[in-house]
Amino acid sequence: MEHIESKIAFLERANMELSDVVYRQQQELEELRMRLSLLATQLESLRGEDPTYTAEQERPPHY
Repeated sequence: MEHIESKIAFLERANMELSDVVYRQQQELEELRMRLSLLATQLESLRGEDPTYTAEQERPPHY
């Protein structure tokens, strides 16, 4: 009986640890999705803009 109780206690602890890992991964996944969405929005806004170059950024005619 003690052996079974020991195994159950081990399995319960392992289950809780795995649950914590899954929760942290879900939080990280949500954060990464949010950051990806923000980056996609920024990229789209940059695509719509015409690039404006300063005199220092312009290439000379011989390039």
